[in-house]
Amino acid sequence: MKLFKQILAVVLCGVAFGALASPAAPVAGTDYVVLPEPQNVDTGKKVEVIEFFAYYCPHCYALEPAMAAWARKQGDNVVFKRIHVGRGPSVLPQQKLFFALEALGLVEQNHAKVFAAMHEQGNSLRNDTAVIDWAASNGIDKTKFTEAYNSFGVAAKVRRTERLMGDYRVDYWPMLIVDGKYMTSPAEANKNVKPVPDEAQQHANALTVLDFLVSKAKAEKK
Repeated sequence: MKLFKQILAVVLCGVAFGALASPAAPVAGTDYVVLPEPQNVDTGKKVEVIEFFAYYCPHCYALEPAMAAWARKQGDNVVFKRIHVGRGPSVLPQQKLFFALEALGLVEQNHAKVFAAMHEQGNSLRNDTAVIDWAASNGIDKTKFTEAYNSFGVAAKVRRTERLMGDYRVDYWPMLIVDGKYMTSPAEANKNVKPVPDEAQQHANALTVLDFLVSKAKAEKK
């Protein structure tokens, strides 16, 4: 009987420890936001994830390696979209740069390079000439890039972004929108974490919440 009690105590301690060690599921209002006005998505049975970002933003620059690695791991499970936010005339050249790269199918090859130009090499990319010169210096056909940069399609995406920022209530970045109805971000996912984690852990926490929301949205599509 004594041996049985000892074994039982060990088992119960193990169960208790497991319960304590298991991370709690993300909570609406604490780790993410349920958008009051969900938006329609056109990705069928796949979950849409939008990252609102800006090239000039240091927090977006810091998140990019982890965000890119996360996106690569998703395969066909999600439709991952980036949208460069607008913030007045000084940011417009960078916004058009992103949409021009997107139109030419060159985002993946050059996304990190643009961040590096701004945050490591001191190139502010604050005007059309600087942007076009940067593209040419990085091996992008200058004529094709200039045509895309000044195209109706890029101008339309700039206008559409302004509308989407209003629809999704984007007032800071980086911000992540899941399937038109959930929002999280490094700031949102860590706002109640004490002590404040370092930047790498903040990113990891945000991506954990993102994984949860993708799974949640996928289950809701069934």
